[in-house]
Amino acid sequence: MTTTQNQEKPLKNQHILLQPLQIGGLTIENRLCVAPMAGVTDNPFRKLCKSFGAGHAVSEMIIADTALYARKKSLYRANFDGEIAPISAQIAGAEPDKLADAARFQVDNGAQIVDINMGCPAKKVCKKLAGSALLQDEDLVKRLLDTAVNAVNVPVTLKTRLGFANGQENILSVAKIAEQAGIAAIAIHGRTREDFYTGQARYELIKEVKQSINIPVIVNGDIDSPAKAVAVQAMTGADAVMIGRAAQGQPWIFRDIAHFVRTGEVPPAPNLTELRQIVLAHLEELYRFYGEYSGCRIARKHIAWYTGGLPNSNAFREAMYACQTTDEQFAAVANFLSD
Repeated sequence: MTTTQNQEKPLKNQHILLQPLQIGGLTIENRLCVAPMAGVTDNPFRKLCKSFGAGHAVSEMIIADTALYARKKSLYRANFDGEIAPISAQIAGAEPDKLADAARFQVDNGAQIVDINMGCPAKKVCKKLAGSALLQDEDLVKRLLDTAVNAVNVPVTLKTRLGFANGQENILSVAKIAEQAGIAAIAIHGRTREDFYTGQARYELIKEVKQSINIPVIVNGDIDSPAKAVAVQAMTGADAVMIGRAAQGQPWIFRDIAHFVRTGEVPPAPNLTELRQIVLAHLEELYRFYGEYSGCRIARKHIAWYTGGLPNSNAFREAMYACQTTDEQFAAVANFLSD
């Protein structure tokens, strides 16, 4: 595979992204993290991203309600079989006792890090005063974090946003509350809940947070290329970068960042043969993990992400969506991605 010269060379402190990171007493191999994304960062996807060089990956969110643990979807989200350590499980909730129970559940289930979600902007989560809705009540934030940290003997981390609404950004005070509670690291998405995913991520406040607390700060939001990862880390001074949507359909972005950091060059996208190998291997993992019915349906979005922008991809996806079995789907993808 040849490489193409990128116009923007890595900055002087680019090496930090490939250095180990300490979270609590655990060592993360490097500072490239996969953001937790509901319906995306399942067991197969986390393992895939780590195989491409991500040092850390956080699971999908589980709501802190013990009644939900018996639900099939939640059980999939709590499955860490075959994952590369350390295993990080995300929980969300607005009741301290239930959040503590959820933290203990995840540790008993194999989690080595428990991550608390105070960043999800989804209406169904915020209606329960969970996710980013919690940022409206700093006293509750403190109670939740204190209780969760005291409930388990593993590092507890926090994923959050700049604040609930524009003009009410309170991440500086929330970050200090987190540090005082014993949170081991904080990941910050550079938007408010009001922003959802619109506009551009703002990093200035994340830089201020990094300068004001002594726990690791992970920057998240709109990091979609190797050059952007290096530049955002340098601008904010963050201890690590976290990538979410940009990894959908291109989990090799972590490998590309590492290559750029080392060489100043960005490798080209995988050729068709390489893409075929990646996608088919991912499909096999999804089918094994979810089974026939769910595996076929969950794979559809990943296939759409992988094939977006390829010639004739729209017609292919329409035909692929009609496939009702994993065998049909696998054959359709293999044929489309053939030389």
